[in-house]
Amino acid sequence: MTVEEDAGDKKDSGGTTAREPAPSSPPRLPGSILFLCSMNSIRSPMAEVIARKLLPPSVYIASAGVRPGARDPFVDAVLDEVGLTLGSHQPHSMDELEDDYFDLIVTLAPEAHHQALELTRSHSVEVEYWPTLDPSVVDGRREQILAAYRDVRESLAERISRRFGTALPPAS
Repeated sequence: MTVEEDAGDKKDSGGTTAREPAPSSPPRLPGSILFLCSMNSIRSPMAEVIARKLLPPSVYIASAGVRPGARDPFVDAVLDEVGLTLGSHQPHSMDELEDDYFDLIVTLAPEAHHQALELTRSHSVEVEYWPTLDPSVVDGRREQILAAYRDVRESLAERISRRFGTALPPAS
């Protein structure tokens, strides 16, 4: 076996050398990301906080809603369980953003996706739709509602990690 063969070349049945594809490199990180949902009170602020934890500080991350809602105490509770906080975040709309140019807009609700597509008609911005359950529609006991919020938290963390090639912190 030659050094080249040992480094990844393989001989097919006809004796021809074929190069195995190189392992895929991690996805290139955008310089700025906007997480967008309906009211910026549950899904998009959760995604923003999780992304800030998982991505390098060089990536500008923000969140907004199609319209502003009210801060949801269940979000604070489930983020606190994993050592994260919204801090002084108050829900706000896209119109209230400090910066309106993003490399990537991740939409988490159908209404937000339609709004993002309208917004980006005249801009070259990548838009991705990540359908995400609105946990506020779940009825039941407090623990059942919290479980729905935890599911959203975990699915967003997994999706962000997978999309941007970052490792999830170990479960505590």
